[in-house]
Amino acid sequence: MQEEEEIQPENNQENLSDETITKVSGMYKDWFLDYASYVILERAVPAIDDGLKPVQRRIMQSMKDLDDGRYNKVANLVGHTMQYHPHGDASIADAMVQLGQKELLIDMQGNWGNILTGDRAAASRYIEARLSKFALEVVFNPKTTEWQASYDGRRKEPIDLPVKFPLLLAQGAEGIAVGLSTKILPHNFNELIDASIKHLKGKSFVLLPDFLTGGIADVTNYNEGKRGGKVRVRSKISQFDKNTLVINEIPFGTTTSSLIDSVLKANDKGKIKIKKIEDNTAATVEILVHLPNGVSPDKTIDALYAFTNCEVSISPLCCIIENNKPIFIGVNEMLRKSTDHTVALLKQELEIQLQELEEQWHFASLERIFIENRIYRDIEEEETWKGVIAAIDKGLKPHTKHLKRKVTEEDIVRLTEIRIKKISKFDIDKAKQFIESLEEKIAEVKHHLANLIVFAIDYFKNLKEKYGKDKDRKTEIRIFEDIVATKVAMKNAKLYVNRKEGFFGTSLRKDEFVADCADIDDIIVFLEDGRMVVSKIDSKTFVGKNIIHIAVFKKKDKRTVYNMIYRDGKAGPTYMKRFSVTSITRDKDYDLTAGNKGSSVLYFSANPNGEAEVVMVYLRALGNVKKLKWEIDFADLAIKGRGSKGNTVTKHAVKKIELKERGISTLKPRKIWFDDTVQRLNVENRGDLLGEFTAEDRLLIITQSGTVKTIMPELSAHFDDDMIILEKWIPNKPISAIHYDGEKERYYVKRFMIDNPNKEEIFISEHPKSQLEIVATDFRPIAEVIFSKRALENETVNFEEFIAVKGIKAIGNQLTTDKIKQVNLLEPLPYIEPEVNTVDVVEEVEIDNTKPESKPEVNNDEDASEDDDGQITLF
Repeated sequence: MQEEEEIQPENNQENLSDETITKVSGMYKDWFLDYASYVILERAVPAIDDGLKPVQRRIMQSMKDLDDGRYNKVANLVGHTMQYHPHGDASIADAMVQLGQKELLIDMQGNWGNILTGDRAAASRYIEARLSKFALEVVFNPKTTEWQASYDGRRKEPIDLPVKFPLLLAQGAEGIAVGLSTKILPHNFNELIDASIKHLKGKSFVLLPDFLTGGIADVTNYNEGKRGGKVRVRSKISQFDKNTLVINEIPFGTTTSSLIDSVLKANDKGKIKIKKIEDNTAATVEILVHLPNGVSPDKTIDALYAFTNCEVSISPLCCIIENNKPIFIGVNEMLRKSTDHTVALLKQELEIQLQELEEQWHFASLERIFIENRIYRDIEEEETWKGVIAAIDKGLKPHTKHLKRKVTEEDIVRLTEIRIKKISKFDIDKAKQFIESLEEKIAEVKHHLANLIVFAIDYFKNLKEKYGKDKDRKTEIRIFEDIVATKVAMKNAKLYVNRKEGFFGTSLRKDEFVADCADIDDIIVFLEDGRMVVSKIDSKTFVGKNIIHIAVFKKKDKRTVYNMIYRDGKAGPTYMKRFSVTSITRDKDYDLTAGNKGSSVLYFSANPNGEAEVVMVYLRALGNVKKLKWEIDFADLAIKGRGSKGNTVTKHAVKKIELKERGISTLKPRKIWFDDTVQRLNVENRGDLLGEFTAEDRLLIITQSGTVKTIMPELSAHFDDDMIILEKWIPNKPISAIHYDGEKERYYVKRFMIDNPNKEEIFISEHPKSQLEIVATDFRPIAEVIFSKRALENETVNFEEFIAVKGIKAIGNQLTTDKIKQVNLLEPLPYIEPEVNTVDVVEEVEIDNTKPESKPEVNNDEDASEDDDGQITLF
């Protein structure tokens, strides 16, 4: 081919017809298929029967070959495995380490690496291993094992190990073959046993993954581990103090090193803002994330989930080998197959055991007949071997009618091998007892075979009792609330605008500064001609000349209301409207006017909490116009859709519009709910209603550890696991508590108010033995105290009468020195709250289009400058 290329003429087109095309077939076709089949069946994909890949199976068999109860050097085990395995020692050692790190089949000694930090194991000559007790009981049984020749024909290796447990689902598996891959997630040991028992009882079950690294998992889309499913796993992040976050558990498939690297990269890119990060991981994970002053911990937690490996998405794909073919099934079907296979193995073991017991009974009975009836004397006169056999056979016949099978020559040969010593010391009573014990065992085995399912259930229960004590679920199952990246991204860019020329972006540093923003934000722009456009932040973007308002766009924001007065066309009537912008198509022009050419915005304001101001409208002194100025209150106008034409202000020419009075919010207080499933606040009517909140209202949070704080009801807020009270904070309502002081060893009652809403405080003693018994937030609570001593009568505590409201640091009044068993809150005493003056507000409304309505008149043509805060613009 090289020579052909060197002499090929320049005109390639003329020689195309002379080239020959060779079709690849024959050996290449067969060889590639053989190679693909080999990789799939012998390397990457585990078998359903025993849950092991070939290399793992050979490792287990080698460990069984060398098992004497003591530890073996891994290097020795690897060398022995190479008698079965046609690969090198490195691949075997890596496979053994991975098998050992799953903490189920191998009892390890030495440095086997760390799945939390990603540290590698020590060299195989330095570490040792032996089979775990679980593996010895569950994995091996040479009597039920099928064998095949090893790769070089010198040894016998198992086709499949007789594993009597859903091992594949317990350990999980991952592999990449030719044309397919597999990713089976690990599941909890005890939950698998419970599911197997439910399957045997004919009940339904649910299997969910469980990871050794812990974390929190959302398995809403697990889809039984089938193709197309997805599992989201998060780190467990808590707030240590106002400037420190602690990561205690990490997602499956990550390490502390990879997670820290992702955090540092996100910080470098400006997605999050951290001061420093410390890795204190040893036996358990502990990563400290230190935050700069002024950075929100709650927002940073969400940002860690959004931009780092603190949240990962895992796509399971359950592919297994069954009958030498790869198949795709779900974990539920996999467990059913595994459980049924276990039942079949148990049946096979029972049948073998029954056969062995019956053989023992048969020979013990023959032996008794042979010795008890002294048949051995019949052979004294026989001179040939055949004569001996015939004499014994003849002597046995009268006594063998009760035997369950015929006496064979092999049986007679075994009788001739009985030693004289045994015959001389033969005890008929002991022989009878032994035969009776065999009969009891035979009856028991037959009972198990007749009740095989019950026997299998008891087998699984026994496994759980023996090996499941330290195998509790490590991964918490929870539904996640989606995190919007734009809401949690740190402000790593600065937005500038050239209003006159119509440009905005991050590179216009000589022009007007608008706000700090994130590099993934959308920007909303309003123009003097009544158009609106939303575009992605960039270094420099042209949207149109004469920009009147620009801001970072918040999707689905119903609280921000835009107030606008515009002239329809060059000399048309003037309209006013109020609207919100909740959703848009990016880079599309939206006309907010009636659509006539020459329309112009005369007044515009953006109000983050639905404020409605009062403006003064001035008309030009033209013709017979008598009333040249009047007030208009935007609060009289309903909030409608952006496509609404608006209400008529005037048909006359408007000279100018001035702001007279800033308005208050016309929106109803926002209802906020707490969804306990995802531990988040929401405004979508999910969970428990906490109340209606204005901009000044706060949430009260009290924890079991005795801390109290108030926070703004931000939807991004995170909550501690030991939170016991979450409600709308009423500043004049006292908090009542009964607590045990560890230092004084007494119970106290206290009532206090929160003096500093912006500070988290502890209201019980910080002694290690101090604890909060009960806390109440009613105005006049009543509690029932039940003592541990039965001789003591229950006591009723009226908090209001027991103690006056004092400072949060006060210890309170002593209740008792006796040990309290339980404290119950009773129905509180009635309390009438003082009346509070309220302001009428309007409902939030979203209407796409309405007909214009009549309104007081106004008109204008002159320009005006932007107000100081950038929210109100006059023209």
